[in-house]
Amino acid sequence: MNIPRTSYPRIVIIGGGFAGISLAKKLSKQEVQVVLLDKNNYHTFQPLLYQVSTGGLEPDSIAYPIRKILKDFPNFHFRLAEVNEIDASAKKVMTNIGVLKFDYLVIASGSKTNYFGNEEIKKHSMAMKTIPQSLNLRSLILENFEEALLTSDLHERNALMNFVIVGGGPTGVELAGALAEIKKGILPKDYPDLDTRLAQIHIVQSSDCILKGMSDKASEKAEEFLEKLGVNVWKNVRVIDYDGKLVTTDTDLTFETATLIWAAGVMGATIKGIDSRELITRGNRILVNEFNQVKSFSNIFAIGDVACMVTDDYMDGLPMMAQPAIQQGEQLGDNILRLIEQKPMKPFEYKDKGVMATIGRNKAVVDLPKFKFQGVFAWFVWMFVHLFFLIGFRNRVVVFVNWVYNYVRFDREARLIIRPFKKNLKN
Repeated sequence: MNIPRTSYPRIVIIGGGFAGISLAKKLSKQEVQVVLLDKNNYHTFQPLLYQVSTGGLEPDSIAYPIRKILKDFPNFHFRLAEVNEIDASAKKVMTNIGVLKFDYLVIASGSKTNYFGNEEIKKHSMAMKTIPQSLNLRSLILENFEEALLTSDLHERNALMNFVIVGGGPTGVELAGALAEIKKGILPKDYPDLDTRLAQIHIVQSSDCILKGMSDKASEKAEEFLEKLGVNVWKNVRVIDYDGKLVTTDTDLTFETATLIWAAGVMGATIKGIDSRELITRGNRILVNEFNQVKSFSNIFAIGDVACMVTDDYMDGLPMMAQPAIQQGEQLGDNILRLIEQKPMKPFEYKDKGVMATIGRNKAVVDLPKFKFQGVFAWFVWMFVHLFFLIGFRNRVVVFVNWVYNYVRFDREARLIIRPFKKNLKN
């Protein structure tokens, strides 16, 4: 990999998400060599992926080059690589571009979509965990309406204009709200010769409430917002199959749709070598102690979505969100330095800064540790927080300008089919 030799301890970080970037920044300008490996050369601001899918933002607004983030840090090296396996005993990482030795290894590989073993749903549905997936979804949504113009079959036309979102968490709720606003404000102008009022948006949630994990008030208000936007919310319904045309559930409810969007769950993106049964817990996450150390290893750590740290308040592990990942990265940076200096490490304590979700224009719900509010003010708070955490001044400006333009004009300029997408429905 042409990583220069040095007398400094080598810390290898797998993954350039919130956790990996946070850790790399914390270790900057320290007497260590940091090597970050990622299969993409950019960091993705995942909370805004749904806006790329619905034409509100272009992908370069929520992505930032990893090299640029860390360009001023001495002893830092980035390699575009996919990690295939970890040899813990030999302290080696095997990748598609070669083998790399480490003194300390940090697994921050994040999460991937969890289909709960349903291969048919995996084959025919759309996920939204990466920028390429979001662009595919954007293309499919627009292509569906283009095809709806051409068909004279009423069932086919309705299926092309119907959208089923499985999962009522923040991703599903925010995507449903965005699609509802497109239906209301954009489709009638773009497709005047198509009765877009027939378009249907459904959220299917297996539990008895949406935004599970937020307050009851937030859940109730979010459902109220969605219903006012014309979204159909189905609770206590579990999707069990999808063949590319028909969605079947564990009830007598079925949906004809050409687009099923799977937002029902995620699982840890573990790596061969650190994926044995005794190391993996619920959600395919790596079990770690209070210092983020992987069981039985003093020099291998896991942080972010892939790590499961059980606490008294979080018996199933810390939530798979940006804030725990960022905080773990910062804390682990200090702990690795303490470990190198042979000082005792400090246990990680998660500071809950709140949860929020937007349902559309002037509609959001915010749960802070001491305050809970909904509506217009919550929407402005949501915007400010997301702008603050975006990486790069240009990205903040571009996103802000896009949001102001979209708000004033009630428009989404990025509804472009740049990369056509076709689902393979062949068995």
